[in-house]
Amino acid sequence: MGGGAPGKSRAEGRELIKFQDVTKRFGENTVLDDLCFSVDTGKHVTLIGPSGSGKTTILRLLMTLIKPDEGTITVDGEYLTHEEKNGKLVPAGDAHNRAVRKKIGMVFQQFNLFPNMKVLRNVTEAPVHVLGMDKDEAAERARGLIELVGLTEHLDKYPTQLSGGQQQRVAIARALAMRPQVLLLDEVTSALDPELVAGVLDVLRDIAHSTDITMVCVTHEMSFARDISDRVLMFDQGKIIESGSPDKIFNDPDNDRTREFLSSVH
Repeated sequence: MGGGAPGKSRAEGRELIKFQDVTKRFGENTVLDDLCFSVDTGKHVTLIGPSGSGKTTILRLLMTLIKPDEGTITVDGEYLTHEEKNGKLVPAGDAHNRAVRKKIGMVFQQFNLFPNMKVLRNVTEAPVHVLGMDKDEAAERARGLIELVGLTEHLDKYPTQLSGGQQQRVAIARALAMRPQVLLLDEVTSALDPELVAGVLDVLRDIAHSTDITMVCVTHEMSFARDISDRVLMFDQGKIIESGSPDKIFNDPDNDRTREFLSSVH
């Protein structure tokens, strides 16, 4: 594995993400309904369920792209969109949100690469300008991550010279370059041609199995969810209706809705 990869160092078992009584509405539509769940450090949690059940909303909340209407979210013990002032919880300012959000990396469905920058600079840009990392250090780390995702020979190419699968691998390297404590994956293969999906999932499996990074993953790729997950959460209508190990959820689910959903995606 390349020298820029995250290592196995952080203690597992500590609560890293906690949703406490989180409700999110869009107009009349309640997308998340009094949601409570947590993710421990070093664990891989996959969210499954039908479209519109609230899964991607969870990732958008963690990225502070949207804010909860009720409830609180903590990341590594710090409130995400709130802060304590004079013993009271108040909406957090942008500086607080940015500081906590640095602990989180996300890979989106769309690759969102900078089209005017070559692969190496796409990966070094945020560490240099957001984290204040030395350019040489950022480049060394980026090369290790680009090796990790199997693109060393494409360092000097622009995104338009790459396939969709290669662009998504650059996006994964870019997210890891920020040294996040948690990596969010939002249907990262849904925009890819079918023949490119396996390569991207193999990279993510490698990262899941060889590093200590915490993952929260939304996917319809059930074999991938089975391979990488410590825990699978089944969502329906903004609520977790079942939670368990991949073996339990995929082989012996308790809930009829879970069985119905899984039979529809196999």
